[in-house]
Amino acid sequence: MSLKKYSWEISQNEEHPAGKAMLYATGLTDKKMNQPFVGVASCGYESNPCNMHLNDFAGLIKASSQEHDLTGLVFNTIGISDGTTMGTLGMRYSLVSREIIADSIESFIIGHSFDGCISVAGCDKNMPGALMGMIRTNRPSILVYGGTIASGNYKGEKLNIVSAFEAFGKRVNGNISDEDYDGVIRNSCPGKGACGGMYTANTMSSAIEAMGMSLPYSASYPANSPEKLRECREVNKFMKILLEKDIKPSDIITKKSLENAVTVTIALGGSTNAVMHIIAIARTAGIDFTIEDFKAINAKTPMIGDFKPSGKFMMEDLHEQGGLPAFMKYMLQNGFLHGDCLTVTGKTLAENLENIDAIVPSMVNVIHPLEQPIKATGHLCILDGNLAPDGAVAKITGKEGSSFTGPARVFDSEQEANDAIRDHKVQKGEVLVIRNIGPKGGPGMPEMLKPTSMIIGAGLGSDVALITDGRFSGGTHGFVVGHVTPEAFLGGPIGLLKDGDMVTIDADKLKLTCEVSEEEFSERRKAWKKKDIKGLQGTLKKYNLLVSTASEGCVTDKQ
Repeated sequence: MSLKKYSWEISQNEEHPAGKAMLYATGLTDKKMNQPFVGVASCGYESNPCNMHLNDFAGLIKASSQEHDLTGLVFNTIGISDGTTMGTLGMRYSLVSREIIADSIESFIIGHSFDGCISVAGCDKNMPGALMGMIRTNRPSILVYGGTIASGNYKGEKLNIVSAFEAFGKRVNGNISDEDYDGVIRNSCPGKGACGGMYTANTMSSAIEAMGMSLPYSASYPANSPEKLRECREVNKFMKILLEKDIKPSDIITKKSLENAVTVTIALGGSTNAVMHIIAIARTAGIDFTIEDFKAINAKTPMIGDFKPSGKFMMEDLHEQGGLPAFMKYMLQNGFLHGDCLTVTGKTLAENLENIDAIVPSMVNVIHPLEQPIKATGHLCILDGNLAPDGAVAKITGKEGSSFTGPARVFDSEQEANDAIRDHKVQKGEVLVIRNIGPKGGPGMPEMLKPTSMIIGAGLGSDVALITDGRFSGGTHGFVVGHVTPEAFLGGPIGLLKDGDMVTIDADKLKLTCEVSEEEFSERRKAWKKKDIKGLQGTLKKYNLLVSTASEGCVTDKQ
C-alpha cells in the first residue's frame, strides 16, 4: 500500500505536470518523489535562546528522513518571544502568534499536499500553535520540543529568566547593587533552550507529551543534550509507523488524553497559560473540554512538583531523575492517568511506560510523594463570582495562603501599574487591578510578568494581590488571578471597579468577588465607555474582531 495519500496529487499525478516539474527543479530525485512527503515545520529564529537552534534540529530531522524512506522538506513558521517582548507593546503579539503558527502550518501542509508533519517548537505559544495546526490538517503528525535551557549561575546562585525580572524589582527597591544587577542579567540565560522552570514552555511540552503527541522524554530532554539530538534523528522512524497505520491526531487526542495532559500539568505545578491552550487544543479537535473539566481535575489532583517559580527545581533536575516518563509512570501506578490512550509511537501510554522505572519521590526531591503533596489539591484554581461571571484562573500553590481581601487599586494599562510599583506608590494590602488588556482589549492579552516580578523584587509578594483580564507568565508567582472573563473591553465587571472597592480572592471557595451591589454596578455601567482602540491594523485588528474569550481558549476560528 502506498503511503503517499496526499503528495501523490503533486508528485505523481500525470494531470498535474507543473507540480512535478517544480519538484524536479528543487533537486528531488524520482526516489524521493515516490516517498511520502513530510513537512518539517520549524519555529526557528535567531533572536531568542528558545528558538535559535530549532532550524538546526529541523535540518537534522530532514536529513534523517531518508533513512526511513521518507522525504522530509523543511518550511518555517514564526515565533514571538515572551521574554523579549515582556512589558512592551510587542507582548500584544505573543498569544496572537499561536494563531499565526496554526494558520501557517495548516496552510502549508494542506496547500502543498504533504502526507505528514513534524513540528519543531521551542517557546510558549509555539507548541500549542503547532499542535493546533497539525490537528487541523489531521494527517500523521509529531511535535518535537526544542528542549529546556540549562540554569544560569552568578555568585553561586542558580538563575533563570525570571531572575532577571525580579532583579529589576530589587533594583527599583534599592536591594541590589548595579554590579550584581548586571551580573544577574548577563548570566540568567547561558545558552539555547526554553525557560528552565515549570513555566509555560515546559508546562506545554509536558502536557503535549502526556497527551501522546510527542515522543517519550521529548519534554524533559535539555536543548543541549545528546538525547535531544537522538530524538531528532529517530523521530522519522515513528513518523513512518504513523503513516503505515494511518494514525492521525484525531486518533490520539481524545477527552481521556486531554485529561492526562491536565493531570500532569496540575501535578507538576504548571502555568496558568495551560488552561487556555488546552481548551484551544480541545476546541480545535472538536472535543467538549472546558474550564469546568479543569476545575474537576484540579479538585482531585495533588500538586507534587517542586518547580520554579514557586519551588526550588528546574526541568533539568527532572531529566536527571528519570525525565517526564519516570514521573508519568509514578502517576500511572497510582491511578491518575489513563494508560490506554494511543500515542505517536503507535503504542499506548501504558505500553510506552511499561519498562520505565517510576521516579522515587521524596520531600527533598523535585517530585514530592502523593501522600505528602505540596498542595493537596491542584494549584490551577478556576474562580467565578461577581467579578468573573464567566471564569478566571488563579495560580495558588498554597505558599501565598488561600484568601486575600483588600481595596482595589485600578490601572487601565500595565505601564500605569509598573510606574506605580517603581515609584513606591503601591501599598501593602492592596489588590492591584490591571484591566483593558484582555484578548480583545489588549488586543492580544499580554502577560503581566513584569509587574508581578517587580512586586516580588520589591518585597511585596505576600502583601499585594493582582487581578487582570490579561494573562500571567508561567514564571509568575504570588497571589494573582488572570483571565478574568468577561474582560473589561466587553463590559465585564472588572471594567466597572473603582479604587477602594473591596475585592476578595478565595481559593478555597473558588470565588473572585467585590463588595459592590448589582444595583451599583448597573449605575456604573451607564457611565462606562469601551476602550478606544481605533487605529488598529493588520494582525491585531483581525485578532480583535475574531478572538473568543479566555474561557473559550482565545481561538480565532470558532465563532
